[in-house]
This record gives sequence, C-alpha cells and structure tokens, in this order.
Amino acid sequence: MNDHRIRNIVVVGGGSAGWMAAATLATYVGEGARIRLVESEEIGIVGVGEASVPHMQTFNRSVLGIDEREFVVRTQATFKLGIQFNDWGRVGESYIHGFGKIGRGLGPLPFHQFWLKLFLGGRAEPIGAYSLQTVAAPMGRFMASAPDAPPGSPLGDIAYAYHFDAAAYAGYLRGLAEARGVQRVEGKIVSVSRRADDGFVDAVVMEGGERIEGELFIDCSGFRGLLIEQALQAGYEDWTHWLPCDRAMAVACEITGPPLPYTRATARPAGWQWRIPLQHRVGNGYVYASNRISDDEAAATLLANLDGPALGDPRPLRFTTGRRKRFWDRNVVALGLAAGFMEPLESTSIYLIQSGLQRLLGLFPDRDFDPVLVERYNRETIFEYEKTRDFLILHYKATERDDTPFWDTCRTMEVPASLQENIDLFRASGRFFRDAEEFFALPSWIQVMLGQGIVPRSYHPVVDRMPEAELVQFVERVRLSMAEAAAAMPMHQAFIDRYCKAPAP
Repeated sequence: MNDHRIRNIVVVGGGSAGWMAAATLATYVGEGARIRLVESEEIGIVGVGEASVPHMQTFNRSVLGIDEREFVVRTQATFKLGIQFNDWGRVGESYIHGFGKIGRGLGPLPFHQFWLKLFLGGRAEPIGAYSLQTVAAPMGRFMASAPDAPPGSPLGDIAYAYHFDAAAYAGYLRGLAEARGVQRVEGKIVSVSRRADDGFVDAVVMEGGERIEGELFIDCSGFRGLLIEQALQAGYEDWTHWLPCDRAMAVACEITGPPLPYTRATARPAGWQWRIPLQHRVGNGYVYASNRISDDEAAATLLANLDGPALGDPRPLRFTTGRRKRFWDRNVVALGLAAGFMEPLESTSIYLIQSGLQRLLGLFPDRDFDPVLVERYNRETIFEYEKTRDFLILHYKATERDDTPFWDTCRTMEVPASLQENIDLFRASGRFFRDAEEFFALPSWIQVMLGQGIVPRSYHPVVDRMPEAELVQFVERVRLSMAEAAAAMPMHQAFIDRYCKAPAP
C-alpha cells in the first residue's frame, strides 16, 4: 500500500496565526513530518487588538496543552467577562455583552422569555441584571469557575476570555512549536514556485535563492495573502458596504488603575474606539471609516480619549473587511488576515484562526488532496465567516443615532437577508434560533439587540401558562442569585495578584 501521508509542511508568516498553526500541526501531525515556518524579522506583525473570546481558553488547554497560569504570566494577560458598548444605540447609553448564560431556562423556553413578560410591563430590571458576567464586570470582580460551588450556583460555570499581549503570545507559541520540532526559517520570500501540471505550490523561493519545498502550505502572510491571493488568486469578497470601517489607529498607554475585567468599545463620530487593559499597559485603538474622517483627525481623537499617557505614536493600519472566496485552494490553506478580516469589534480574529485549525485537523488531507475535503472546508468556513459577519453588522445597524453621516448611513443601510430575518423575529416576540453551529449563540444576540434598542413587542405565549406570582418569584430569584454570586467574587486585581501576577516587563 502506498504511503500518501503529507511529510513536508510549510507555514508562511509568523505572528499569532503562523505560530499557532505551527504549534498545532506539530502537536497533531508532526510525527514523521517536517514542519517549517518562514518569516522575516523585517516584516512587522499586525495586531489591531489583544482580546479573545472564551473559546481561546479551551483551545489553549485542550488543543495545545497550555497551562493557563503560564500563559497569563507570559503574555501579561488579564481576564475578560465581556465587552462594554458605550454610545452605540444612543449617545449616553451603555450595555455589556457578557459571556456565558443569561438566567436559567425553564422547560422548553430560555430565561429571557420569562423576563420579557415582566420587563415589558415595567416589572423587571434590564437583562444585564440576570447574567453573572454583566453584574460582576462593572464591579471589577472576577474569578474562575469554582469546582466546589453548590449545584446550580452561577459560580460553578463562569465563562471568560483574556486580554493579552499578542506579540508575547506569538513568542510563547514559537517556543512551544520549536520545542515540538518546528524549524524556523528567517528571510523574505521573493517568489512562489508552482507545478506546471496542476498549479499546486511546490516551493517558496527566498531572497538568497533558497527553495523551501513543501506538500502543504499554510498562508499566514497577513493581508497581502502571498500564496492564497498573489500566487493562486483565490479572490476576495468585499464587505465594506456592511462593515464600513477600513482603517485603524492603535496605541498603547500607561495603566492608571486596576484593570477592569472587560473590553470597552466606545462609539465615535466615524467608528469606534477600543480599550483593552493588560497587566502592564492598556491597548487602545480607533477603528474608523476613511471617507468620514482623516487619519490625522482619527489619531487626535484617539489620543484625546486615553486613560493615561500614550506610550508612543498611533500606529496606522489599513484593511478591507471581507473574506477570501476560497480559504483552501489546491494545497494552500489561508489563516488569519490572509483568510479575511472583519475588524476586532467582537474579538473574533484569534477565534477564527483556531477554528480554522481545528477544521483543518478534522479534514486533514494526504498528498492527493481529495477535492471533497477542500470543498467541505471552504463551505464550513464560509458559513462561519458569514454568520460572524451578520453579528458584527448588527452592532452598526441597530442604532438610533443620526448625529453624524457615518451613523446615519449605518442606521439606514440594507443588511443581509439572514440578519434582517433575525432582527424581525426577535422584534416580534423575542425569539432567536441559532443556525446550526454558528459561533455566537442566543445570549450574545439578545444582549446586543436589547442593548441597542431592539425591544420585542411581545413574548412567547407559553410564558402565560406560569402563574403570575410564580413568574415574579422565579425571575427575582435569578436576579438575587446573580447579585449574591457577583458579590462573593474577589476583585479582578486581587485574583491576578494571588494566581497569576506577571513580572514587570
């Protein structure tokens, strides 16, 4: 029997995407295979945000076998319970998209349907009062799940993510990958060699003339897509008409107080500004539409809205929101910015890399590159990108702001039919149905829709079967349990100091 296993893998590009790919492949397919990563120290690493979603916790632990404490210390990380959105629905309004569950479901219905009946009658608090993360985050409290918590306690299952130094994470992953056998090749790639018969990439050619040959190539070369686009011309689907921001200014500033356990996203006249607290500094950025504000104005706005002194000059970044038409083409798989970009609004960039890697492992090919595997990978990845896209567009569409041309355009734009259907269904009776395995689930969708002014006209009729006094008691009991659990949590800084304090860099 012929051995068609892939024995030679080349990762093009470093950064978080490249080294994450290298470490993952070395862990699961590295035995008997040569894995090389090609990068140049002269080419900078793009990092528009340093935040994640809870999936990163699972990926680090279960896929790469990373110890959480070591990761947090090495990357100056803090913990993240959600994202606070300021001025998105209306100027002066604020809400938190918290991770984890909302309340406790009952029978076939999610909790928010029971809450909704009381809320529409003016007899319930805003939805954030019924989620542990959204109660604890503004209090500055945090803890990991308590394995000894009583059954049913919110403290027994706490979803959280991280704020972290992306460059430090890439360096940490590099050490992990090299310890597992990955070879790093320094230098610039000047050309890509392809087979004449089928167009497959067979080597990348270095500045000094060296050929780095491979059977499978992972393109982590950033926006330029050295292999997937420049060599194979996979094509790009532009989503700027729905996600209008095409530039960002990023700058770090000094930390001026205990780090809060959430990301802050504040709407600005032509986009929005992020604030991401690490242990040693705060990451900041202004994501904006270049047809609404100049680069100089964006930089000035960013610098005027920092919590502490800037640690340098704002760094500009240009991008086009969208995705590759093909993520896997012939023997090239694109990850990270080479695959597409949907801005850091919900911290999905790292997740999409990790999800792509897990999908690649599940569909890992041999040297024949069965088209069925390639087609399945592309179909599932397109689905994931489009569902993520819809959730991000929701933030721009669901606004009542008309105070600037940017927000007025967002408010009145037509959106994908799939998103409009979700909005219409929720506005009618508070219902949302997750489509297959799309990443953002019901708690995320209803928090953003409610937080930005999409309030249902009614609720599920089954709720009326519960006696009124029982309904009031049930909803109030959930609110009290969240308040009591949050009050029992330590302060975020105290948790870090005790568990994972990083040394000063």
